[in-house]
This record gives sequence, structure tokens and C-alpha cells, in this order.
Amino acid sequence: MSKIYVVGIGPGEFEQMTFKAGKALEDCDVIVGYTVYVDLVKEHFPSKDFLTTPMRKEVQRCEMAFEEASKGKTVAMICSGDAGVYGMTGLMLEIGERYPGVTVENISGVSAVISGAGILGAPLIHDFAVISLSDLLTPWEKIEKRIESAAEADFVLCFYNPSSIKRNDYLEKACSLILKHAAKDTVCGIAKNIGRDEEQYSIMTLEELKDTRVDMFTTVFVGNSQTKVIGNKMVTPRGYKYE
Repeated sequence: MSKIYVVGIGPGEFEQMTFKAGKALEDCDVIVGYTVYVDLVKEHFPSKDFLTTPMRKEVQRCEMAFEEASKGKTVAMICSGDAGVYGMTGLMLEIGERYPGVTVENISGVSAVISGAGILGAPLIHDFAVISLSDLLTPWEKIEKRIESAAEADFVLCFYNPSSIKRNDYLEKACSLILKHAAKDTVCGIAKNIGRDEEQYSIMTLEELKDTRVDMFTTVFVGNSQTKVIGNKMVTPRGYKYE
């Protein structure tokens, strides 16, 4: 039976890819993915065939992978981070219903919520919520409700897709919603270009975050009422007792 690995390649740096992900890419014949992600792995697997599509061609990309697998090839569909977190695994399983002769195996990776938290320190030690600010597939009204509900419940928040050319004020809008329930000096952080060239992070207050310009390569973290700064690191205490 033909096989497709849906592989999360992590934040981008080859050394941060899991061993299992690396083995899947080594074992496959064809690697399929969004152009930017393929460029991150191409030099490490030069003997493979590569197929790419641009952004917003996700369905075409998945169908391409299944067509290659139907020819008897072992295929890897790659995604940044974890393929099951805002990635391609769900769509691959949906489209896979049309290809009963092809098996799909998910290979987990390190999502930006995890790798970004590692750069910032330890912001996710207690309960947290992850929300995408992209309204391409989710109405903004629903995103607003999720932000407010999570902020009111005092979750640490992580925002994916915080800004784009068409959505350059969405992070500002999100911060305004959070400020209804959180103090303006709430500790926040941003991690940019995680695992890639020019990786950087910054820690700031919620009020400062509201006026901060970010892009699609940035992951944003908003602390809860207990989050604090320790040695230029963002830390959310779990509540352990110690002396």
C-alpha cells in the first residue's frame, strides 16, 4: 500500500527537527510542501524530488501528494512546526478518503507555541490557549469571542498569524479586547523567526504590545495575571511551594 508521511519539520532549523521527522524525509521519494518550507529542507535532502505550491493552494498541494503516492511512491507532505497544529494533517485525512489505497501517517513536530515559549523562557507553565488571528478561514467575530473568553478566564494566550499586510491592526484589536480583563502591565512577549536566521525575542507590557508591529513570522505571547519577568525571561509560575 502506498504511503504519505505528513511531517512537521519544526521551527525551521534542521537541528530542531525530530529524529522521526528526519527519518521520514530520508525514507520518502518525494517531498511536497509550501515553497518556503521546502526551501528550509532542500539542502539536507538533495536526492529527493520536490513539488511545491504557493500559499492558498493547500487543496492542490494535498491532491498532488496523493497523486504521487498513487503512483507507488512514498511521499512526505511537510509543514512548519507541527502538521497537526494549524497544519495540513486534517486536510490530508479529509482528502485521503478519496484515495483508499494510500495510508497517511502523521509525524509530529515542534510547534511555534512550544519553540517560541522556549526562546522567551517559561510562559506556558500553567494553562494556556492558542488562537490564530487570521480571519481567512474563521470569522473575526468568532475570533473576538475566543480572545475575550480566554482573557476573562486568565489564560496565558499565544497568537499565531498576528498580522499581515491586510490585517496590520489585528494584534492591536486583540490587545484592546484583552485589556478589558487584564492589567496594562501584564507581561507579554514576541518571538520572531524562530529557529531561523535573525531569530529574536522581546518582552514587554500588554500596553506596549498593543502598539508593536509584528508580521507572520512572529508568535505572540500574552501572560496571565501571575506571569512575571525573571532575568529577562517570561515566566508563568505553576504555583509550586519552595523556600
